Amino acid sequence: MFVRIVKMSFHEEQIPKFLANFDQMKEKIRGAEGNRLLELYQDKGNPCIFFTYSYWETEADLERYRQSVLFDEVWTFTKKLFNDKPEAWSVDKVVTLL
Repeated sequence: MFVRIVKMSFHEEQIPKFLANFDQMKEKIRGAEGNRLLELYQDKGNPCIFFTYSYWETEADLERYRQSVLFDEVWTFTKKLFNDKPEAWSVDKVVTLL
């Protein structure tokens, strides 16, 4: 399993649109084959910056999602709201302490 982290920065006036769309799509994204967790975070210092953390069973599962109609719909809507280029990382979890 690995984690996909995506950093997105929005025009302030577009944040309500992003959040409404995320709320509509989050269960579908979470239901994608191989997705084990989906989280959304908002930066405390800059409320225009958000991060998604998604946990995937395999890289093939993430790639299948990224090639899906669902991803196209989500990303086509979301990218119009950005005020900066998004950044993304695929990372392996090394340690978890609960």
